Amino acid sequence: MKSLIIGIVILAAAAFAVISPDVAGFGLGWGEDVAAFLRGGLPVIAVLIGIIAVFIGIADMKDRAEARKEEAQAARAENKEA
Repeated sequence: MKSLIIGIVILAAAAFAVISPDVAGFGLGWGEDVAAFLRGGLPVIAVLIGIIAVFIGIADMKDRAEARKEEAQAARAENKEA
């Protein structure tokens, strides 16, 4: 419950910071700064997400290869028993 309340307070504070006082009559007017930050940070975030996706893909390929090896060993063991 505390996390929910804290989350709502943080979201309200962020909204207050972004809202322009000219439009709503209150707020800090940081909207343009936030947009500039997002424009500058988005390529960096995209690169990091891409790197993570590549690592996940490589790990998935290794897991599939390992699973195929284990299935082949199980099939060989089953054929030897029969």
